[in-house]
Parts: sequence; structure tokens; C-alpha cells
Amino acid sequence: MTRPLLRAIHEIFPPSDGPAGRAGAPKPDAAPTRAGTPAGDERAEGRPAAPAAPAAPHPGDAPAAASAGVLAVSLGGWSEAGAKPANQDFYGAVVPRGAALVTKGIAVAIADGISSSRHGRVAAETAVKSFLTDYYCTSEAWSVRHSAGQVIAATNAWLHAETRRAARPDPEGADPDRGHVTTFSALVLKGRTAHLFHVGDTRISRLSGRSFEPLSEDHRLILSASESYLSRALGMAPNVEIDHRALTLREADVFLLTTDGVHEHLAPGELASLVVAAGADLDGTAKAIAARALDNGSRDNLTVQILRVDRLPVAEAGEWLADGDLEPPAVIPGEGESFDGWLIERRLHLGPRSHVLAARDAETGERAALKFVASELFDDPSARRSLLMEEWIAARLSSRHCLKALPRRRPRSALYTAMDLLEGRTLRAILDETPQLRLAEVRTIVADVGNGLQAMHRKEMVHQDLRPENVMIDREGRAVLIDFGAARVAGVEEAKAFAADTPAAGALQFAAPEQLCGDVGRARSDVFSLGVLTYHMLTGDLPYGAALARTRTRREQRRLVWRPAGGEDLDVPDFVEGALRKAVSIDPARRYAEVAEFVHDLSHPNPAFTTRERKPIAMRDPVRFWQAVAAALAVAVIVLAGLLVAG
Repeated sequence: MTRPLLRAIHEIFPPSDGPAGRAGAPKPDAAPTRAGTPAGDERAEGRPAAPAAPAAPHPGDAPAAASAGVLAVSLGGWSEAGAKPANQDFYGAVVPRGAALVTKGIAVAIADGISSSRHGRVAAETAVKSFLTDYYCTSEAWSVRHSAGQVIAATNAWLHAETRRAARPDPEGADPDRGHVTTFSALVLKGRTAHLFHVGDTRISRLSGRSFEPLSEDHRLILSASESYLSRALGMAPNVEIDHRALTLREADVFLLTTDGVHEHLAPGELASLVVAAGADLDGTAKAIAARALDNGSRDNLTVQILRVDRLPVAEAGEWLADGDLEPPAVIPGEGESFDGWLIERRLHLGPRSHVLAARDAETGERAALKFVASELFDDPSARRSLLMEEWIAARLSSRHCLKALPRRRPRSALYTAMDLLEGRTLRAILDETPQLRLAEVRTIVADVGNGLQAMHRKEMVHQDLRPENVMIDREGRAVLIDFGAARVAGVEEAKAFAADTPAAGALQFAAPEQLCGDVGRARSDVFSLGVLTYHMLTGDLPYGAALARTRTRREQRRLVWRPAGGEDLDVPDFVEGALRKAVSIDPARRYAEVAEFVHDLSHPNPAFTTRERKPIAMRDPVRFWQAVAAALAVAVIVLAGLLVAG
């Protein structure tokens, strides 16, 4: 498994031309490698050092990122076998360059393979290398917690499978207790937040005053003063419970990652005094800490990793976006003009925030929709970043029901985006002509839009601005989501790169109640908007009328009254009515958790809605009800008149 991991990390983060990176190759003097074991031990055991990582701060090296406003750290580390014949510990770090520093952050990890197994070192090395490689392969749109959780769970599954395989009886009489089991702790610094992931008894601490404060909890089962066992570790069970914490970073924060051979023999105050006294030499400090633990009687492997925060990122830094330094064109090109290798064909949209033009590539003939910031917003950094972010999102979605960004074939001379050109009409244009669509048509459109939303939700993206203007129906009848300018992306939001645009005023009719109260949109917010859109296509109206868009408090929203979709002129099946009412519930907890559930219930009767008490006939068909009442009264009058005449 080592070779693919090494290849993957080298492809993502090419080794720097300077000294070895923080997880790089051994130095000529055989000092500990950045992966944490002495170079001599690595060669003797026949295992390669951890892969080279890019340009981490190191004495005498240039800073990891030259541009101001990005996160910068210093790292130091040491690992040795100590009193044991072999080192079962492993550690490493990655400080990426460019956009990955913003979208994924800095990752450090440490692991301690169980000493009772000859596979302990392999387990520890696999855990660290897998994390430092695969974490950076996850979607940039994913949150740190989701990305790290997926990677750690996959690593645990592989280690557990190896543990089970090793436990099978074999002719050589292998010990079934010798599995691929290791403790694991990782620290990911992204934006102004530190994310901790932990399982086992390795430890993450932070310097607080004159002492180190443990941030992780040792997962050990204490049987007596002299006997304890790991209660949780990677490779121990098919599934693993991972502790996660998120902490606000401070400039000059110092984090310490240690294995039990170190922190069980040094008090937090003693650790702090060693770090403070050493100053800037973090490698030397890590070595001194290990030596002190050995002097204090440690009989275990000794591994120390130190991370110091040198600079916090600027909250509004957005230079990591491609073309973020470009200026809008002095004049937006017109029909028949050439621009950046594109021949402008016609204007598609002219709005207060953007201009969209249909264009054809002069070399390939490929057609595109070029989008420019409106001239009134040339000097608005938020509008410019939003435009680039829209293309960034589109490039990471693979659904045929989401607008696609075209690949870049040449550098751009100005700020604009190039998207797939959709020939068709917006849903708003269709509804202006036909305010009420047939149920079958509505189901088809909702299924397509739902597929697009699900593709976004899988990437931890929320559209937040679903309305008829942002749905295109192409010539084949396919519905496609467009305009991601207000989309919320969990991974980008964590980086504090910038905030998503708020929905336009006209979109408030379709916005979820929690968004109107100032909360961030979530997947259930998109479910609400899709429910309102469905109701609107069926009825031409809104489920709460225009009143919802005027509310700004939950108290106001609780007073709103649902308007049944079915009525005098429209026969809506009970199960469709029930699905709509659940989707647009004011309380997010009462809505569908997934878009797919709502789409399914629109076409498949849900017993929860079909078995409920039927609506009174006065609500289902008021005209027929009052006709029946009038007829009954007429009969009663005739009967009474007859009785009076007979009397």
C-alpha cells in the first residue's frame, strides 16, 4: 500500500527544490526524517521515508507562502525507538502551496502502532500516510470534518481487514493477536480554526500560559494502577468512533503532538518550560523533549511534533481563486466583436449584477455563455469574487442537471467566466406563459432539479437561491440549475475566504424561513425552496402567500397559515398535498431530510398522507358543496310549501 500512497502525494505536492519538506527524505547527517524515524532505522527496516511535502517553514527556508494574508506555521519534530529495539511510531505533516492552503489547510498527524504486534509500525505508517495523502484528494468543497472522517473511516476499514486476515489460521502458526492496530491523532489548521481528530492514546495539547493543556482524551480502559488497555484504536473494529474538536486559532499558538512514551513521563508544566526555553529551534526542542522523557524513565518509543502558528489568514482573502487578480474589461464586448479568442454572437442577459453573452470559440467552434460583472459593480470586490466562485462551483459538479464550467484552453486577459451554453428558456419564462403546469410536467421538472440539488448536497454545497429564474429548461426538456452566486460551500466557508451573496430581493418568496431570520442555508433549506417551487408550478401561487417574505422572526413565521394546493379549480391528490406541506414546513426539523425523499413522495403515495382524515367536501370542492346545500334548501322549501298548501 505504501507505493500508491507515495505516488499520489508526489503527484499532488511535488517535492520542493530546497531542503526536504516536513515529511521529506532523510538529511545527509541522518537526523530524523520528517516522517519521524531516524534515517538509519528507515533503511534498516526497508521502508521508504514519508513523501516530500511542499515548502513548509524550516530554518533557512523561504516561507511556505510568500503572499501576505495566508496561514503560516513553523514545524518541528523528532522520533526515536527509545529503550525499545524498534520504533512503532510514525508522524508527518503537509503544508500545501497555493489554493490548497486555503481550501484544505495544513495537516499534521501522529500514530503509535501497538507494540504487541509486529505489524504495529506498518499500521501507524499507513494511518499517517493515508491521511496526509487522501485528505488532500477529497473535494475542496467538503468540510474538514467530512473530509477527514471519510479518510479515517476508509483507513480503519483497510486496517481492520488486514487484522482479520492476519488472524486466520496459517501453516506458520501466526499469532492471531498481532493485528494492524494503531492509535491516531491529527490536527488540521484551516482558516482561523484548528480541527482535531483523535482515536487512542496519542495526545494533542496546546500551550496555555505556563502549561500544556491536553485537547484530546486518552482512550484507555484502566483495570488497575499497573494494567490498562486501549479501548479505541484504528484497525480494532470494523467501524471507529473518532473524536473531533474545533478550536479558534490564535497567533503564536503552539500545539504539541506526542505519543504515550513522552506525555506519560513529562508533566504539562515541564513540557511547557522546555518549549519556551528552546525558542525558535523546534526540531531541537522536540529532540530535547524526547531526551527528557527518556531520562525520566520512559521505556517506550518517543515521538514529538510541534506546530507554531506564525500568521493567521486575513478573513477576506480570496486570491486563491483562479484569475482573482484580473480586472474586468474596460468595455464589455458587443455582438460581432472578438474577445480573448471568442466571437461574440448575441446578448443573452443584461441585469444589474451581470451581463451574459453567447459566444463561439474561434479555434474549436465550441459555444459558451460568457458572464461579466456589470459595469456598475466593477469596483465591488464581492461581486467579482462571487462571479469567480460561481465558476469554481460549476467546475466541481458533474451532474447533467447543473450548469457546467468549460475547461480553460488559454489564459484570460480580463475577469469573466465561460460556462456551457444552454439553448432553452428559463422556468420563469415558461410560467409567465402558463402559470399552472400539469402534475406530470411538474414531476419531471422537480425530479431534474432534485438531481441537481443532490449533486450539490453531496459536495456539501447548498444552492440557497432556487427560484424559477435560476432553472433552465433546454430544448430536450431537461431542467438545469444555473446561477451559483449565492451558493454556500462548507469547505470554502470554513476557510473564511468570503461570504456567499445573499439571495436577491425577488428570491425571498422562495427562501427558507431560517434564511429570512439570518441563519445560513442548509440542505433542508433547499428542500423548502424546492417545495415552494413545486407548489408555485402547480398553482401559480405561494404556500404562505406573500406574507412569508415579509417575516424576519420565528414568532412571525409561526403565525403563518398554510394554503392547501388543491381547491376549486385544481384537483391535487392527497399524497401530493401531504408531500408539499411537509417540504415547506416552517420548522426545518419537520421537513424532508433529503431532496430525494420529497421527489419520491410526489409520485408514490405515502401512507402517512393517504390514510389521514380526508378534507371536508367544503374544502375539497366548495362549489359543489354549496350547490348541494342550495339544492337541499330548495327541496326543503318545496316540501314546506306543499305541507302549508295541504294544511
